[in-house]
Amino acid sequence: MDRLKIYNGTLLTPYRRIENGCVICEDGVIRYAGKNTEPAADCREIDAHGQYISPGFIDIHTHGCGGYDFMDGTAEAFCGAAAEYARHGVTAFLPTTLCSTQDSLKNTIKCYEEAKKTCRTGARMPGLHLEGPYFAQNQRGAQDPRYIKNPEPTEYERILDWTDGIIRWSAAPELPGGLEFGRRLRGRGILPSIAHSDAVSPQVEEAFENGYTHVTHLYSGMSGVRRINAYRFGGVIESALGIEEMTVEIIADGAHLPAELLKLIYKIKGASRTALVSDSMRAAGMPEGESIIGGLSDGQRVIVEDGVAKLPDRASFAGSVATADRLVRNMIKLAGAPITDAVRMMTSTPASIIGVRKEKGALSPGLDADIVIFDENVNVSCTVVGGTVAYKTDRLH
Repeated sequence: MDRLKIYNGTLLTPYRRIENGCVICEDGVIRYAGKNTEPAADCREIDAHGQYISPGFIDIHTHGCGGYDFMDGTAEAFCGAAAEYARHGVTAFLPTTLCSTQDSLKNTIKCYEEAKKTCRTGARMPGLHLEGPYFAQNQRGAQDPRYIKNPEPTEYERILDWTDGIIRWSAAPELPGGLEFGRRLRGRGILPSIAHSDAVSPQVEEAFENGYTHVTHLYSGMSGVRRINAYRFGGVIESALGIEEMTVEIIADGAHLPAELLKLIYKIKGASRTALVSDSMRAAGMPEGESIIGGLSDGQRVIVEDGVAKLPDRASFAGSVATADRLVRNMIKLAGAPITDAVRMMTSTPASIIGVRKEKGALSPGLDADIVIFDENVNVSCTVVGGTVAYKTDRLH
């Protein structure tokens, strides 16, 4: 039996802090989490040195990092990114695609399936997130306009036949066939998410009733209030904030959303309905300068400056270069969220949104031993994935 004890730290649950806490894991599963009073013999031990002991971070929307992009067409890109994510406290992530050719998408899915079998270290991949190609052209952002289209059953049924690994799929529900598409995804246990959409409030409400219960990167690539024949209509933004049960995700990199919007979203939706996502591309964790969003062979050139990726004409952001630790840090420093809520938005809330709450997202007995240790500035010292140390600095022993 493989046993691990992490002690001498402050445990963070979704609701409270436990001083002088410890976590005991056996064979990759948490067996105890609480005060450091539980006897534990024959354990490997990690002294947290007074730092925070948290559930591992879960990033449900990311395109890559550390020089890797999931559209590169290699299993090595998935494995390399998985190792880099662990350096920033991520223990689980959803590799996310971009609008592309069918052949490129099929190859990406094939590489994901291979990587699931071959990656031995780093963060885990519980499923895929397909972003597109069913989007509104005028809300496409950095998505390649050549591949944007309406949902056709013959096409998406073919994609669904390629894999059982899709967990969520982002689309614009107002497109012809969009509602049928949402119902089909729900029937397959896949989360339909509103993204790159020009819908107005009545369309969003109908979409919610047809399975679109989540909104991709709130405020980015979506409609706001506007006039139609002199009458004002709310857009996706207002609907997402107004529909109480709808969950949202935000890119809290400090660039996509300023502090005042982070505060507004947190005030209205709260920690239980808001997930932090990086939406990161390959340049995350890399020096600033020129980079590519999407695959190396056919991706788009972008410029990374001021802590964010931009299109070459600087007219629009083109994905973020944020890491999960930065997201949590920003919610504390920019939005004024207490550390328990900031961590909740990066752990239990995303776990609930993608349906893995019974396995991940909290320091609770029976859940996967996915744990991160970090200091008061959310600098990661150690990341444990499934009871195995995936990253550790020399500050711990």
